Amino acid sequence: MSGEYKKHYKALICLGFPIVVGQLGVIVLGFADTLMIGHYNTESLGAASFVNNVINLVIIFCTGFSYGLTPVVGGLFGRKHLEEAGQALKCSLWANLLVGILVTFVLLIVYWNVERLGQPEELIFLIKPYFLVLIASLIFVMLFNGFKQFTDGITDTKTAMWILLSGNLLNITGNYLLIYGEFRFPELGLLGAGVSTLFSRILMVIVFALIFFRSRRFAPYRIGFERLRFSKTMFRKLNNLGWSIGLQMGMECASFSLSAVMIGWLGTIALASHQVMITISTLAFLMYYGMGAALAVRVSNFHGQNDWVNVRRSAYAGFHIMMTMAVFFCILIFSTRHYIGSWFTESEEVGAVVATLIYPFLLYQFGDGLQVTFANALRGISDVKPMIIIAFIAYFIISLPIGYIFGFLLDWGVFGVWMAFPFGLTGAGIMLYLRFRSRFISPAGK
Repeated sequence: MSGEYKKHYKALICLGFPIVVGQLGVIVLGFADTLMIGHYNTESLGAASFVNNVINLVIIFCTGFSYGLTPVVGGLFGRKHLEEAGQALKCSLWANLLVGILVTFVLLIVYWNVERLGQPEELIFLIKPYFLVLIASLIFVMLFNGFKQFTDGITDTKTAMWILLSGNLLNITGNYLLIYGEFRFPELGLLGAGVSTLFSRILMVIVFALIFFRSRRFAPYRIGFERLRFSKTMFRKLNNLGWSIGLQMGMECASFSLSAVMIGWLGTIALASHQVMITISTLAFLMYYGMGAALAVRVSNFHGQNDWVNVRRSAYAGFHIMMTMAVFFCILIFSTRHYIGSWFTESEEVGAVVATLIYPFLLYQFGDGLQVTFANALRGISDVKPMIIIAFIAYFIISLPIGYIFGFLLDWGVFGVWMAFPFGLTGAGIMLYLRFRSRFISPAGK
């Protein structure tokens, strides 16, 4: 049995490691942004918190939408239809561009009504320009995602990793120059962080496009990109896949955001403790999703070859790796549970609450790894529509009501709200696993 999975372990780790490294770069950038803005002044940090929460929810949906390209390109790559993969990239860039324009328009409506959202009046003059600059960057996020999912789908995960790491380094450097006005650059404060982010996102798209259109290794795909006509069928397929994955990921993110609203009713200490734990949780989640992206690529490659035996083995090998990662995180976090709070704040009250929230965090690592594994396995075989229903049940029917019952009706406070997450994530994982397993019982999966 171990021999059957050995090659899958090696392939998944080789594919997933660059994606995980790229995700780490995103985490480091988030930490750097928070530290630099926080050291500039407290008002800027508060304004950034509001804007980033809104923007990040949209970016997660947009990233999910772009994931629709991976199983398509992965299947074509598995069948050696390289020109059609290039055509799929062209259709994906158009689809991503249109969705980028749509979400930009939606966020502009939010921007025009930001004064009505109950934010502190003294922060509005900081929120609006920063918000507007980040809104302008969303189209470039979508175009970058199109190129990234294409290269991931053809098993080239290193190109995106290097561009991401370079872009993040550029962003951090730009933050230093423009927030504080160093080396004769203008001191723009929070707006400087936004300008730096916009500039780095534009440059990353330009670099990715130059690599694709000039590198020899992409020559077969360029033929399809340039010579094959725009395919309405492919465009519809990408939209069907993308909207399903985007909504699934958006609902998961929304459940955490709405839980934060409930925790806000409990006061500042509870909210600060929640923010610390969300930072830790996001670190684990992004690591899982880096490996999950590699799993989706491998599964889509075998699915394109109609090799259902290796589709199943890849999925289970991915689950084994995911559980190994979960055990590592659990040991690390449990052993440092009494110190984590002090890394983020000097408040002993927050540190004490964080230490209690570690336990529900540990409980849902299995469920989180399970749902990430089989969500990506289903993405790899393009079976994504049931994921919307599963996400709605897990996060809106199970997790949020349980959080309210435990947190407020049973008066468990923030601990009770967090105790809902193991139910929601594990429920999602079980339902996704059962859906994946059913594909090997049905004729389509034989």
